Amino acid sequence: MCKLTCQNETLERTTYADICGPGCRIPSERRRVTPPGSVLIVGASAAGLSTAEALRRHGYQGPLMLLDAETHCPYDRPPLSKQVLAGSWEPARTQLRTQTQLESLGAEFVRGESAVALDAAGRAVTTASGRVLHSDALVIATGLTSRRLPGQDGQDGLAGVHVLRSLDDALTLRTHLTAAKRLVVVGEGVLGAEIAATARTMGRDVTLAGMGHALLGDQLGDVVGAMLGRLHVERGVRLRLGVAVDGLTGTEGRVTAVRLATGELLPADAVVVAIGSRPATGWLAGSGLALGDGVECDSRCRAAAGVYAVGDVASFEHEGLGRRLRLENRTNATEQAQVVAANILGADHPYTPIPYFWTDQYDVKIQAHGLPAPAAEVSIAEGDPAQHRFTAVYREGGQVTGVLGWNMPKQARLLRQQALAPRHGAQPLAPA
Repeated sequence: MCKLTCQNETLERTTYADICGPGCRIPSERRRVTPPGSVLIVGASAAGLSTAEALRRHGYQGPLMLLDAETHCPYDRPPLSKQVLAGSWEPARTQLRTQTQLESLGAEFVRGESAVALDAAGRAVTTASGRVLHSDALVIATGLTSRRLPGQDGQDGLAGVHVLRSLDDALTLRTHLTAAKRLVVVGEGVLGAEIAATARTMGRDVTLAGMGHALLGDQLGDVVGAMLGRLHVERGVRLRLGVAVDGLTGTEGRVTAVRLATGELLPADAVVVAIGSRPATGWLAGSGLALGDGVECDSRCRAAAGVYAVGDVASFEHEGLGRRLRLENRTNATEQAQVVAANILGADHPYTPIPYFWTDQYDVKIQAHGLPAPAAEVSIAEGDPAQHRFTAVYREGGQVTGVLGWNMPKQARLLRQQALAPRHGAQPLAPA
């Protein structure tokens, strides 16, 4: 049995206004349907646990099972690349619920058991041990798997090469960094930049290499990405951007360098590969579900009759934007779960969030609302980048597509309400 000693209250802070924008509420009325006789949730991280809690909160009293490949009790992932890696948090502090709280759900937690196949029509999940689990409603919350270097070039055979997806990954890397002096991070996205910042704060010699021309360029665009890059350089990180990684080199089974396509060798005692993730959908091959960039769902997060997807793995139709989205962030995992649970129990509510993500690097908190496309025009709305406090607005074709706060969270939220909520199908909040 899992023993939990700490509590993280993050999951309890979500309101329906956060889910679908200011002024929006999930209606309390439901279609007259019979609640499912049983619910199975595959994946017991933030999205899966939030779905289970929301089902109980909405009054569901039937059998509820959560199946997860990890042996740990549910934990929060954002601290892994920061507080856990730095050693300022021990694993217990990442746990999402106490043992008493988990027991109060009245759910069966099956840990250390992977799902390997699904018959979507029959809602039958086969596990690695050969069990076949049937349910009246099924929720897929299997999240992501880390991408590897092309061709797995030495990554699995050389000691000192890491990915960071799980708590165990973070603890293994943390242990290695106590002895390693030189770290090379491959990948210029959110995870790579956070790991580089944490390792530099720990006093390690850090080089970050990536194919993009700016840090977080795909998420924030080159203008803001260049600002973030300058911050890293000021803190002592060496950047090698706009160049591909050709492979890894090693001696006696241990990595010694990262080889760039230019031929340059980046000496390393440890390497972290942070080149992105892919939806964990391999087990769904042949299930009958549509699998594109994740589990393809309608606007109600429904993938098939009685089958839903939630969190990083879910690709859903956003009615407000008129396009399909898949959001990889902690906030979405919590918010989407509320809509999925309500719809399982008879509501008919679309999921129309204002996309959002944040990252903490050094003493900077960056928060992005909407879809700040890389090619968008960026203008400063308030503050001064030189002072590391500003908000920015992203526009394409004269239309606001995203807003950003750099150490100005309250001002960024106000911009979101004013500029983004109407486009996402929500009404802006009236002044208090």
